[in-house]
Amino acid sequence: MPQEITDFTRWLEQHPLSHALFFTTALLLLAWLANWLTKHILLRGLYRLVSFTANDQELTPLPVIARLANVVPALVLSLGIKVVPELPTALVTVVENVCGAFVVLTIALAIGGALNWGNALYQRRPDAHLRPIKGYVQVAKIVIYALATILIIASLIDRSPLLLLSGLGAMAAVLMLIFQDTLLSLVASVQLSSNDMVRVGDWIEMPQLNADGGVIDIALHTVKVQNWDKTITTIPTKRLISDSFRNWRGMSESGGRRIKRSLYLDQTSVRFLTENECRDLGRFALLQEYLPGKLAEIEAWNAGRPGDIVNHRRLTNIGTFRTYIENYLRHHPGIHQEMTMMVRQLAPTADGVPLELYCFTSTVAWVPYEGIQSDIFDHLLAILPEFGLRVFQHPSGADMRGMLARQAGIAHAAP
Repeated sequence: MPQEITDFTRWLEQHPLSHALFFTTALLLLAWLANWLTKHILLRGLYRLVSFTANDQELTPLPVIARLANVVPALVLSLGIKVVPELPTALVTVVENVCGAFVVLTIALAIGGALNWGNALYQRRPDAHLRPIKGYVQVAKIVIYALATILIIASLIDRSPLLLLSGLGAMAAVLMLIFQDTLLSLVASVQLSSNDMVRVGDWIEMPQLNADGGVIDIALHTVKVQNWDKTITTIPTKRLISDSFRNWRGMSESGGRRIKRSLYLDQTSVRFLTENECRDLGRFALLQEYLPGKLAEIEAWNAGRPGDIVNHRRLTNIGTFRTYIENYLRHHPGIHQEMTMMVRQLAPTADGVPLELYCFTSTVAWVPYEGIQSDIFDHLLAILPEFGLRVFQHPSGADMRGMLARQAGIAHAAP
């Protein structure tokens, strides 16, 4: 057997082409074997180990390790090509350079995968939405890929990467122009994060970009907002610094949501209350503490000022109604009692006298908030006639038809 191997070796030495082809084939088989052993034995063993120890296999570094496994056959080819005889020097150099470039590319992609893995682990933290790092991860990947590109080009042309780096000085202006948006977005991301201006989950409103909804993603270049109609608006990160927007986070964290809405009352329905009306309104539980005390105060005031009734104080239906609303809000379970609460009368307008309610609900959820607000105004609109008040309303088509019908009836009734 040793003699046959020796004879075969001598025969190969006498045939240079066969000699080179044999060793090249052996090298390729060795590289394939190294790749097979790495991926089918080492990686499978790691996968089985992780399946027993890790709760979430998606948050393990296995994809990074699997990508790094591609380096093994490249290293075998790069080191083994030197011992293959009868190969041209130029071919050996090309193979080494290509393998080196492939190793750099694989390592760069593995580092990018490791950064993604680290970001995924960070997102599992309960406070991750307060300080998202996705933008910084993207910047780091851009830097790594840029350096990898320089190293790959230097490896392929068999030149020092310092020569390429020295030439970048002359291209600085071009690079600044190319990466202008990236640099601006990086600065904006740093400002947004350091000043805690936007978090994932915040409700922001930016009318100039048709954005009104919750933030679902904060990246280097863009911030994604899912609007309430389920559409998604993509906002350039730098626009959140250069333009104004409204963040409703303060409202959400306060525990109360503001109601600021007015009832427009017909000014002609505002008047003084008679004694019978005051006695009739006394049946309301919300006015039983107010009316006796107020009437006694007015009576004492008027007793010291005899004369015409014009000089006397009297209760008005709008003032009593305002007090009723205040007491109604103070006894409403859906109104936050620790926040500002008032009912005020604004300056009269052509549409009537505005009676504004300013208070906060005890919930910040949209649907319950709208329900509480609607229930309050349903009640107030329904009870207005009890106070002799009317809501102001512009004449409608039905009003015009009714007026014309009455005029026609009068005309027909005339002799």
